[in-house]
Amino acid sequence: MTLPTQLDDLLKLAAESGAALAPLAAGVDAGQADGHEAYRILRDSGLLALLVPKEAGGAGLGFGDYWRVLAELGTHNGAAALGLNMHHVVIGALADSANTRLSPAADRFRAWMLNEVVHGRKLFASATSETGRGARLRGMGTRYRLSDDGTHYILSGHKSFVSLAGAADYYVVAAVAEDGGEDTAEVSHFVVAADDPGVSFGSVHHMSAMYGTSTAPMTLDRVPVPRSRLYLGVEGMSLFKVVREPHWMIAGYTGAYLGIAEALFRHTVDHVTASPARAQSPVVQQELGRMSARLRAARALVHEAGGLVDTERGSLEANAMVHAAKYVVGEVGPQLAQDALRLCGSAAVSRAHPLERLIREVSFAQVMPAKPQDCLEYLGKAAVGVNLYDARAFAW
Repeated sequence: MTLPTQLDDLLKLAAESGAALAPLAAGVDAGQADGHEAYRILRDSGLLALLVPKEAGGAGLGFGDYWRVLAELGTHNGAAALGLNMHHVVIGALADSANTRLSPAADRFRAWMLNEVVHGRKLFASATSETGRGARLRGMGTRYRLSDDGTHYILSGHKSFVSLAGAADYYVVAAVAEDGGEDTAEVSHFVVAADDPGVSFGSVHHMSAMYGTSTAPMTLDRVPVPRSRLYLGVEGMSLFKVVREPHWMIAGYTGAYLGIAEALFRHTVDHVTASPARAQSPVVQQELGRMSARLRAARALVHEAGGLVDTERGSLEANAMVHAAKYVVGEVGPQLAQDALRLCGSAAVSRAHPLERLIREVSFAQVMPAKPQDCLEYLGKAAVGVNLYDARAFAW
């Protein structure tokens, strides 16, 4: 099928795909399925190419509109929306460079990867997090070296939390040179295929929520990666890219969690209005009003931040706004969960009701990068004039 390029049509497609994803959420959350069916639906929908430029066969969405589509999916199936974002975290940097002149090697890499998404319907994932370091790039334990004949890179290391484990076709692995220092900032990314020799996954983590992201540890045992699969053909630039344009690494998740918060509010309203007498209570209406105000404020901030990335990508204001949006959505979600508990009582803790799952899921926004304290530190540094383009200003 041809992917539409207009936002309204894409939102309609997301709603239709979401209707197919929604019935899967409870079973996957309960561990009765592995969640891979959700990614088959997303492959078939064409939504893997949301960010791919139109001339390459994709929808050519900007960051702000992408957040809107992701939020729509998140209202139906939060884990699937997060998984789709894991794919787009990888694709985002390519989309951002669509109008940038690159080296011939980088052009070939970009053309290959986008072709794999559009025509191969291949799913990509990111492999960054390591035990004791989380998603921070500085001090990475995974190492690489050039093979003796110079045709391949050899990667070795362990990743602790890799989403889409066993579901994705490719994993973009962060690593540092074998001879690099312990705290080196020169991080590179490599595209590792799921069936490359030396790649293996452990058991899926049994988390209290988001089981559907299929997150598991990954081991790379001297994995040979062709030089053509060095991300954009450049070594050592990953951290500097994140510092200057952090929106994908630290805030792509925000749209999905906004969608989960939207779903939580809708289910709360549905539960209250099922009892007409209760719905007429001024106290109940005030509680719903507080939830609505919080959600509207978060939504407005997300939309403004997304728009700024589209118009001023990499500016200090755009970067500050995506940190603010990530922080606020991470705070508002748990607040809405507490409101829902007060208003809905036992329905909010019954495994038979979607509210129980949504209350658990919405709190995970604070676990995803950037964590609340990192968002606040960034905003504080911006306020006092720290040079936020300097990688040394962060623990990344």
